[in-house]
Amino acid sequence: METSLHYFLGIDYPTWWFLIVGGLFSGYAILDGFDLGAGAWHLFFKKENSRRIALNAIGPVWDGNEVWLVIGGGALFAGFPIVYASIFSGMYIPFMLFLAFLIFRAVSIEFRSKEPMKWWRQMWDISYNVSSIMLAVLLGVVLGNVLQGMPIGPNFHLQSNWLQFLNPYAIMTGITTLALFMMHGAIYLTMKTEGRLFAKIHLLLRRAIIFFIVSFSLVSLYTLIYIPHLTDRFKELPVLFIVPIIAFLAIANIPRLVNKHQYRQAFIFSSLTVAMLLILVAIELYPVLVLSTIDPQYNITIYNAAASQKSLGIMLLIACIGAPLVLSYTAFVFWTFRGKVKLDETSY
Repeated sequence: METSLHYFLGIDYPTWWFLIVGGLFSGYAILDGFDLGAGAWHLFFKKENSRRIALNAIGPVWDGNEVWLVIGGGALFAGFPIVYASIFSGMYIPFMLFLAFLIFRAVSIEFRSKEPMKWWRQMWDISYNVSSIMLAVLLGVVLGNVLQGMPIGPNFHLQSNWLQFLNPYAIMTGITTLALFMMHGAIYLTMKTEGRLFAKIHLLLRRAIIFFIVSFSLVSLYTLIYIPHLTDRFKELPVLFIVPIIAFLAIANIPRLVNKHQYRQAFIFSSLTVAMLLILVAIELYPVLVLSTIDPQYNITIYNAAASQKSLGIMLLIACIGAPLVLSYTAFVFWTFRGKVKLDETSY
């Protein structure tokens, strides 16, 4: 039985956990991505009523969406503890900054409407906006560092200071991530608003699409020229080119659907874009979790970073039980709070 579980569908445990962790972080990027995108637009709305509507558009779902980050982080720690031991300790300050912005975003949402004073609400509006922007950028910066590799030496020790975390490619990836989330969030807001606010968001959405296409094109060109190792897997297996083709078609379809006012379908393709881009990352890296820029022998892979086979097997069973529950809860919340936002006495 253990052997059959170990090679379930011909896939070993570390690969299963690579897929599970990737799926959880993809779910987080799709779900909390539109929350962060909506928050990044917050100060563009000048009227109090407009800001409340935009805030209540994500009000019922933002905290549930963050659960995917918690589960993803837990799965990464459980499946690949060496990643925590090396990367998290070496990037303590950036991760603490991320945690601080995560807390400030939550506090801003909850505290904003507790007092009626204008200065009070303006303060939390700024906090909410800045936190949302910085969270999106920091997620992209982490991804950029993972893609280009990090100075990992013997014993998986990260040999750098945290300022090296802010390199040109990582910053470009952070800006692209922000652009993607702003587009994703604007599409979501069009589905939740109406009237003059809807018209304004529709205009902002057009700008967000341009912002994303330009930034994505630049970071893609930089990747092809200066980080050629990310294309090696596609040269080995040309059939994998289907993934970037699907990603390109999904991106191209978004402005077409927006022009036709088919926002629900545009949101589906925006989510597909996020998923396809992260699948691209997984293909480019597998079986490596973190590339070493010092020597390939120090790469952190799914095999040298994995927990014991017994632990992975037990946790895989737990994941098979827990994943449908999380998906069901998420679907139930979105179904319950579907439709346009209507403010009442319980609103933020």
